[in-house]
Amino acid sequence: MRLFLKEHALLIVIQIIQLSGVICILWLDGYRDLKLSIYAIFLGLVVLTGYLVYHYISHRYFYTRLSKPLMSLDDTYQKTETVPLSEALNQLLKAQYKYYHKQIKTLEKQQEEHLTFIDQWVHQMKTPLSVIDLTARNVEEPESSDIRAETDRMKNGLNTVLYMARLRTMEQDFHFKSVSLSTLVKEVNHENKRFYIRHNVYPEVKEESPHITVETDEKWLMFIIAQLLNNAVKYSTGLTSKIMIDVYEKNGEAILEVSDFGVGIPTQDIKRVFNAFYTGENGRTFRESTGMGLYLVKEVIDQLGHRIELESREGEGSTFRIIFSSSQNLTRV
Repeated sequence: MRLFLKEHALLIVIQIIQLSGVICILWLDGYRDLKLSIYAIFLGLVVLTGYLVYHYISHRYFYTRLSKPLMSLDDTYQKTETVPLSEALNQLLKAQYKYYHKQIKTLEKQQEEHLTFIDQWVHQMKTPLSVIDLTARNVEEPESSDIRAETDRMKNGLNTVLYMARLRTMEQDFHFKSVSLSTLVKEVNHENKRFYIRHNVYPEVKEESPHITVETDEKWLMFIIAQLLNNAVKYSTGLTSKIMIDVYEKNGEAILEVSDFGVGIPTQDIKRVFNAFYTGENGRTFRESTGMGLYLVKEVIDQLGHRIELESREGEGSTFRIIFSSSQNLTRV
């Protein structure tokens, strides 16, 4: 109704002015019969009101449709009255819907091709890196360690690119099963042992129970733990030689903690560390920071249905806590 009145406000004003003008002309011309003037005004208003009522009733659904936002693209095909203006709008919206649907399909195809290319490219790059790593073993120290350190950095970077490319379609890549947190931590530590040695920072594992298992995706959870350990080591180098990995149960929930005793996170940065490309104050000191590691961690954890908590004090260290809810079938083997 409000939209209808706004559209016809000018018409109502013009009609009132027109009726008033006619009465004034008759009055000035000597026709000063008040009853006749009132009757003429009444007839004019009746005709105007009748037109407005008919127009509103015949276009009611049309105005209602214009007043409410579309909740989905399918709402484009809502039926309204078969009046010319409504039909024209229907045709316009249908044409627009078809155009955007075609554009979306084109973009989805391009994105799929791009992701396929990235996936193939990353796997192709890993092959020469492995060859370089094997070749470096025949090189004398310390050159050998330096080369292998750089190849490890490149491998980590390629993995980040690969997981970032898969982020939007990760639901299709999930494979949930019972996973032993203790076993998973050991595998991640084994894969990163050279990284620990190179930075002279070593993990200390503390397990309340070595047999806690949770329902999750093993591959993605390994990626999350590796990212957290990578950060813990990076921000502890030169300050401490130890980081902590705790696995325990609390209130029926399995919890995995990664704690370091390094530089910590400034208070003003804590709420933003999970934002994409945000590096904060530490990013200015540690130039290798991309701001994507913790963003990926948070996105994947949300998709897996887990939770993550962060506690940190600048100059004292940080603790990242992955929480597996009791609804995810926490069990003890």
